[in-house]
Amino acid sequence: MREYKIAAIPGDGIGPEVISAGLQVLETLAGQDGGFKLGVEHFPWSSDYYLEKGYYIPEGGLERLKQFDAIFFGAVGALNVPDHVSLWGLRLPIAQGFDQYANVRPARVLPGVKSPLANGKDIDWVIIRENSEGEYAGNGGRTHRGLPIETGTETAVFTRAGVERIHRFAFEIAQKRPRKHLTLVTKSNAQRFGMVMWDEIFYEVAKDYPDVKVDRELVDAVTTRMVLKPHTLDVVVATNLHADILSDLAAALSGSLGIAPTANLNPERLFPSMFEPIHGSAFDITGKGVANPIATFWTAAMMLEHLGEKPAAERLMAAIEQITANGVFTPDLGGHATTASVTEAICKVLADQVKKAA
Repeated sequence: MREYKIAAIPGDGIGPEVISAGLQVLETLAGQDGGFKLGVEHFPWSSDYYLEKGYYIPEGGLERLKQFDAIFFGAVGALNVPDHVSLWGLRLPIAQGFDQYANVRPARVLPGVKSPLANGKDIDWVIIRENSEGEYAGNGGRTHRGLPIETGTETAVFTRAGVERIHRFAFEIAQKRPRKHLTLVTKSNAQRFGMVMWDEIFYEVAKDYPDVKVDRELVDAVTTRMVLKPHTLDVVVATNLHADILSDLAAALSGSLGIAPTANLNPERLFPSMFEPIHGSAFDITGKGVANPIATFWTAAMMLEHLGEKPAAERLMAAIEQITANGVFTPDLGGHATTASVTEAICKVLADQVKKAA
């Protein structure tokens, strides 16, 4: 029996609701499979915890997380805590502390889901986001606070090692997909140092992957390409800031932020990787029972695949596609289903899969 230790950090807003739903589905899968089980430990780290304790992650918290095979993360962000405090207090210390430098965000229109684009069915992308450098590296500062000459600097940091490794990761992802096509997105016409370095290293690395077709696009231009010519994109690699924005656009074009998954990977597996839905805290619907758990289920499938449980991951994705094809939608997708009813529907499909296979 294969056993995996999972650290569950539900966090803020709808995080606890969707992580609870995701764990219910994962436990259903594990119980049916018989080949693996999950040992889940819950961590109360959240904005409420921060307001009570004065910190998000207690001393020694990251050392505890190192003992786990994966981290199942809900969301962080609260109305009564500044966003930069919550982000730098919880999510970024984990992502940076565990060198989760490859952020992977697939996007496609699931069966039955309507894209706002007439040609939305052409969306089948994987956005690879460099997850440790750029404008999110934490370099910068503020001086002369409150004075007319107050200055704020945000220094984008790019290293050859960091850029090369994310490009190699993206090429390897592209190499495994049918179209074998990788698009580099930068802003090297205006940002003539770091972005030009990104371009140069990309084409150096490309020589090692002659079977992958490549092209380059400026970040502003690729937004129009995503909308007008989605069929021309496959795998996209971009900087931390650019890909953060593009992946939200990709999720919206796919139908809803409520269906988009994310994996924050340490590809070398020196540290646990972290899996989270893309939608954030969503305080406008917190506690209403209508949060869309599809993003969390898809995220769970990515986590299972990372753990080596590919058959279970494929079963879960098949179940997701079946219920979306059947129109089991929460309000963000135009339906009336609840978080609980979508979860029940997934579990029923999983049970039916077992019956058919018997």
